[in-house]
Amino acid sequence: MEQILTEIRSYVGVLELAPRSGSEHPEISWGDFFFYYAPDGEVPRNRQPYATIVTKDYPDDVESRLDAPDRWRLNIHVGSQLFTDLLGYPPESIEESTVDFSETDTFLPHPLYGAYGWVAVVNPGSRTTTRALAALHEAHLADQRRVERRQARGGAGPAHD
Repeated sequence: MEQILTEIRSYVGVLELAPRSGSEHPEISWGDFFFYYAPDGEVPRNRQPYATIVTKDYPDDVESRLDAPDRWRLNIHVGSQLFTDLLGYPPESIEESTVDFSETDTFLPHPLYGAYGWVAVVNPGSRTTTRALAALHEAHLADQRRVERRQARGGAGPAHD
């Protein structure tokens, strides 16, 4: 996880939201990480992160078995084309009954958001880390382009999208 965090933290304009115990964020999010392109340092109010790292099961997301010791999951919004390149099928054709969402070091559709172009990797390792780092950088650049397009059209800045 530290290798991935170090890489993401090096991106220009990245904002890392890492809720901790006692913060104003919901307790369920404590210990997880959320990443945005937000060079003004403000958490966007109307935009989802482009990547997350989750360290536990959420009530509606248990199939990755993240409550087991030493398990965590990297989630990346990669879009339809890269999703297809990584998994071999497009997001709209996911057959969830055939996916083992707890498999480690394998690109999988996100258990909840796969149909929207999100991939997930439980405990990235030797098979996935290099490609996951590349996908993270692509996701960061895509988020940056979206923000810059909105700004060029006269839309709100990164914190107000």
